[in-house]
Amino acid sequence: MLATEIKKVVREIPGFPKPGITFYDVSTLFRSAEAFRATVQAIAAHYRGERIDAIAAIEARGFVLGAAVSAALEVGLILVRKAGKLPHVTESETYDLEYGRASIEVHRDAVAAGQRILVLDDVLATGGTAAATGRIVTRLGGQVLGYAFLLEIDSLAGRSKLGGTPVFSLLHYA
Repeated sequence: MLATEIKKVVREIPGFPKPGITFYDVSTLFRSAEAFRATVQAIAAHYRGERIDAIAAIEARGFVLGAAVSAALEVGLILVRKAGKLPHVTESETYDLEYGRASIEVHRDAVAAGQRILVLDDVLATGGTAAATGRIVTRLGGQVLGYAFLLEIDSLAGRSKLGGTPVFSLLHYA
């Protein structure tokens, strides 16, 4: 299945969560075994052969992709959660969204010094969540080797917030 075919499976919802924003609903992709498998294979293929120690997957849809890609690449998985959801000692970061502010957390012992981490999420919009994740990984002693996304909204220029670190997006939207 080609990226153009995968793109046809993603549902677009205009005006959500507020007027002027289009929400790209990837749950439709997850319920299609063929599209989901093709997506995971395409992302994993992009990174196969690179030395990755773990994937930092961002809540919530990023967990679905991150778990599948980490299994395909046979690397560890780090959960990046909304504030207050992790039970152990955490590292936190607050950042701006395209429609507000939020905070994320990672367990402090989830990243070891020198580990090479791939940050993965479903959508790259303004880049705030991914950049915040990268800052946490770096503070914990890890090295962000790249950022991976199912889809990128190019007009929001989110990759500009990722400090020149390599970015891979399977799908692109204007």
